[in-house]
Amino acid sequence: MRLELEPRPLPSGLWRVLAPVLAVALTALAGLVSFSILGVEPGRALWAFFLAPLTSLWGVSELLVKAAPLALIALGLAPGFRAGVWNIGAEGQLTIGAVAGAGVLLALWPSDAPWVLPTALLAGILGGAAWAWIPAVLRIRRGASEILVSLMLAYVAQLLLSTLVYGPWRDPEGFNFPQTRLFQAGLPVLVEGTRLHPGVLLAPLLAVLAWFLSGRTLLGLALSVTGRAPAAAAHAGFDRPRIVRGCLLVAGALAGLAGILEATGPIGQLVPTLTPGYGFTAIIVAFLGRLHPLGILPAALVVALAYLGGETAQIEAGLPQAVTGLFQGLLLFFLLGSEVLVCYRIRWRHPAEAGVP
Repeated sequence: MRLELEPRPLPSGLWRVLAPVLAVALTALAGLVSFSILGVEPGRALWAFFLAPLTSLWGVSELLVKAAPLALIALGLAPGFRAGVWNIGAEGQLTIGAVAGAGVLLALWPSDAPWVLPTALLAGILGGAAWAWIPAVLRIRRGASEILVSLMLAYVAQLLLSTLVYGPWRDPEGFNFPQTRLFQAGLPVLVEGTRLHPGVLLAPLLAVLAWFLSGRTLLGLALSVTGRAPAAAAHAGFDRPRIVRGCLLVAGALAGLAGILEATGPIGQLVPTLTPGYGFTAIIVAFLGRLHPLGILPAALVVALAYLGGETAQIEAGLPQAVTGLFQGLLLFFLLGSEVLVCYRIRWRHPAEAGVP
């Protein structure tokens, strides 16, 4: 007897739902093995990683704070991925969004007038969209790969941020630390004693809007057809350059919004490292959520728990800092592997049945 992958007549709708669940379960199982290898009692490590962060109001609020930017960025990336537009540089668009919004706040400092924060948020959205416009133009006019261009621009954005916080935007009263002034107009705290801010509420609202647009409008059909059958999309009259441009601009705008929300919310200023790589991790979130707006929300919570659990596990179980990256890598690995089951089924086949003597 041997195992074989047998093509399905049609992709399995059931496994489209179960594949992410299986990936999460396999990741947890692999974590048990990894903890044992590291010499840490598996039960204690799993408790510290997955459950301990959720036992307090602070932990739950931090989970939501970390999940919000992941969900926002993934919601922006998902339409492009469905249409075959591969924006890998959301981290750079997030950074530029934070820089653009911070520029407004620092230019108007120390004003905290009611219109200052909305202006900064709008500047963040426009900044992220403008940064995504570059790979869009190069893709449409020169045929350049948006994968490479957007990815390289992410590192340019990081260098620009570092130049500003180490140079002209450095806080003159900050004892020479590479950081800007604390923003006077920041996001308010929703729950006393936490860092929960109004930006957390945007993710579910935008997810519902994206669900309606993708499943109930011609735009959603255009994205789906363009990604699965470009020739059919062209025959139907869907404008490929417009779709490419629109997908990149939307992704950049939401990444920029996530960036300025992080800067004006949990951080309160610009620092050399704004996030632990949310722009890249959001790619995992998008695919874990099956590129579906409503699926992205729980996927963002799962991945945010990996960040939060990794921090807790370092303190309570003595695990290394790299354990968060390990879990994210395992999750992506098993997610890609589980995806095979959507189009193939596993069959036990006897050698004679397969025509092997």
